[in-house]
Amino acid sequence: MVARGRKVPKMLTFQLEKGLQTLGVASTPEQVALLIEYLALLEKWNKVYNLTAIRDPQEMLVKHLLDSLATVPYIEGQRWIDVGTGGGLPGIPLAIMFPEKQIDLLDSNSKKTRFLIQVKAELDLKNTQVIHDRVENYQPAELYDAVISRAFASMNDMLNWTNHLLKEGGAWWAMKGQKEFEDLTALPGQVSVQEVIELSVPELDAERMLLKVIKQS
Repeated sequence: MVARGRKVPKMLTFQLEKGLQTLGVASTPEQVALLIEYLALLEKWNKVYNLTAIRDPQEMLVKHLLDSLATVPYIEGQRWIDVGTGGGLPGIPLAIMFPEKQIDLLDSNSKKTRFLIQVKAELDLKNTQVIHDRVENYQPAELYDAVISRAFASMNDMLNWTNHLLKEGGAWWAMKGQKEFEDLTALPGQVSVQEVIELSVPELDAERMLLKVIKQS
């Protein structure tokens, strides 16, 4: 499978494959091709929709794709929702890597959700739905096992605004930079910080972390 109608530099594919190996993430040739196709779509639509401030494809690959893929070894549960997904990060890469899981994408920005609908169609992703709504207004028919985001400013905001989406015993997963680290002792009493995972993103000269917080009864 190749990017439709677009020439993808072999260097990007090699860089992605090397990054996946460094992360210890197993992948099929089809998954690599889908990730590269997504990158090509992100670059193309970004020129019109301003999906990300990053313009260079190699930089997108590191700061968006590999950054998202660094969470793959820790993913648990069958039903996930990526809130404030923007251009589909980390939700689209996770949907590609976990075709057996449901990975939904929620954003209130109509331009971004139009882009995501196009990505879903072009990549034929059957395990995701695109939801155009404000997070506090969305009422899912079935609660999720996990809520993930790399966009929320604080854990308190993430917990308060998405609590109604998550089943008891489910987990919030927050992707953050170390510089954003906050006082986790101030979180509500009905949650438990289970893990603070340091992520090592290949070729990224910045500290990254993944917080796992459990919803208690």
